[in-house]
Amino acid sequence: MGRFAWLVMAFAPASLFAQAQVGNCSIFPSRNIWNVPIDKLPVHPDSTLFIATEGPGLPLHPDFGSSGTIPFSIVPGTQPKVAITFTDGESDPGPYPIPPGAPVEPGDRHLIVLNQDECKLYEVFNAQPNGDGTWTGGTGAVFDLGQNALRLDGWTSADAAGLPIFPGLVRYDEVASGQIRHAVRMTLPKTNDSYVWPGRHYASHLDGEQYPPMGQRFRLKASYDISSFDPMVQVILQALKTYGMMLADNGSAWFITGAPDPRWDDNILSQLQRVTGADLEAVDVSSLETSPNSALATDPNASNRASVAFSATPVFDLSVAPTQSVTLTGDVTASTIANLSDGQTVSFLICQDSTGGHAFNWPPNVRGGMQVGTLAGTCSAQTFVSDGSKLYATTPGVANM
Repeated sequence: MGRFAWLVMAFAPASLFAQAQVGNCSIFPSRNIWNVPIDKLPVHPDSTLFIATEGPGLPLHPDFGSSGTIPFSIVPGTQPKVAITFTDGESDPGPYPIPPGAPVEPGDRHLIVLNQDECKLYEVFNAQPNGDGTWTGGTGAVFDLGQNALRLDGWTSADAAGLPIFPGLVRYDEVASGQIRHAVRMTLPKTNDSYVWPGRHYASHLDGEQYPPMGQRFRLKASYDISSFDPMVQVILQALKTYGMMLADNGSAWFITGAPDPRWDDNILSQLQRVTGADLEAVDVSSLETSPNSALATDPNASNRASVAFSATPVFDLSVAPTQSVTLTGDVTASTIANLSDGQTVSFLICQDSTGGHAFNWPPNVRGGMQVGTLAGTCSAQTFVSDGSKLYATTPGVANM
């Protein structure tokens, strides 16, 4: 887990957060919301309403197989970038490293390119080649796979919820390895005209509480017996229990998305349709949110973290919890630590709001405090040990996560 290992150790056992790897790239940091288990989180209070609205008797459907669905291309850093023009707003401008003959999804014409040297993800909705090497798209989004940054609040992406598509695809290689370590992309036909973290955008005119918002997480119930399924299908179903499904777009009910691969056995995948909406439940993931503008998640099993209300002179009371977090909405000019204990390990999570650029001044009894990152919607984290009167950094810290 590289430079994020210390942060994982400060909050949870590392085995819980082993993120997906493709080519040379981890698919977002280990504590990104896509990569965090949600099996121990509470059921959403509107779960029964959501399931009843979308169809408790309708089957789970694998919207992937040996052909069709959403393909992707992996390219090197030397891949030439080509011009692309977008017809809609809220897009990241080109050029994009789209290779000649890049595969495009039928239907919505999603195009996905992963630059495995930059570790950047390029995604396009309604991608159309112009015949001269250039492209036109509806919307386009670029994601840095080493960061937890979300889209600007209210911005779409190549997906309706404003989320990346690739991290939610079921891929043959990971199923064959025996474990999927991320949430799975899902569609529903009736969505709310709102979104919840980590969603950033909606695409609906429905406003009743029975309609789930974009970004809503679902999971397969823990009590559902998966032992009679083919081993490949069991891997998928276990992921739906552990990591769940992310509502990312309008579409058919209970459709989960994967990448096409000729090695898929479509007959075996059809076993997924034995699962119905009644076997699923909506999940409340609000306790994982560290900042509305960051995909960085807390440890879902932790109970030792305190969120400190912002002020220019905050007090971090370690008698409340050894892990302290604050979202900066302005500059912290002076801060104080209260109730230090000798030998105590203390962690700080300091996040920027959607504006960013806010300064943070460590308390005077902190030694080795890092330069806190200032990028909008990102977080910085560092761990210390106490001698009873001062805190000493035990890690260099990680900025702009």
